[in-house]
Amino acid sequence: MFDFLIASVTFAGIYALMALGLNLQAGLAGLLNFGHIAFAGIGAYATGIAIEAGAGPLVGAACGIVAAMALGWAIARLGRQLAADYWGIATLAVAEILRTVATNELWLTNGAQGIGGITPLLPWLSGRAGALAFAALVVALVALGAWLCARLAAGRYGRALRVMREEPRLAACMGYDLMALKTRAVMSGAAVTALAGSLYAHYMSFVGPDYLLAAETFLLWTMLMIGGLGNVAGVVLGVALVQGAYALVPFAKDAFGFGSDVAGALRLGLIGFILLACLMWRSEGLLPEKVRKMS
Repeated sequence: MFDFLIASVTFAGIYALMALGLNLQAGLAGLLNFGHIAFAGIGAYATGIAIEAGAGPLVGAACGIVAAMALGWAIARLGRQLAADYWGIATLAVAEILRTVATNELWLTNGAQGIGGITPLLPWLSGRAGALAFAALVVALVALGAWLCARLAAGRYGRALRVMREEPRLAACMGYDLMALKTRAVMSGAAVTALAGSLYAHYMSFVGPDYLLAAETFLLWTMLMIGGLGNVAGVVLGVALVQGAYALVPFAKDAFGFGSDVAGALRLGLIGFILLACLMWRSEGLLPEKVRKMS
């Protein structure tokens, strides 16, 4: 029971970092990024490749963050010629291209078998002590990331992103460089998400093409829509509710004695019910963003 709870907290923390990265792009800047999981995949693969080459975990995480920010810069530049909805489709296509490359490039990613044997981030600790220490590290990073994102949202840059999101023409008339704002939003979100991907690789001791599935991006979108786009506290709440639903199903499975296939359907149905209820009665999320309005 203790090990299960620690694992649930760890997974929730990692997904919270990814969701915070997506919130910088979708919640503040209003960018429809449907390929956000690509940044986490880059962070995870960079860690796996670095460890396989004999480098340390900090090198792998740094390489992943730099590579994800470079990809974010390139993706943001696609927005020059594309409308918002077409840009979202393009980001999904980029993530699928990266997944295809990871599946087929044996020399770099070991193909569909992935990269295994990734050393733990805290190798001097093992067993429950190691799991507890890793969970504490993830929670601390989530707290730090949430604080930084909240400060960023409350500052001048966050206000500029909101103006661009709500009234792009007004933002341009006020002298803001819209492309620069979008680029910085995507790159900062990519950096946070790549860090989460690196942590995920260390925790699982493995990275494979399944880390880049589009379903993972839409799971993050579900968390944001349930909690509240643009609100850091709402993002954390949405992650907690979705991960709580994931953790609740195994207990229901043991209590009622149904099979694994029914458990998987119940998990998806429960998350879908929560999302549908929020869309019907709390369309802005459980903790909607508080935007100051001119009187």
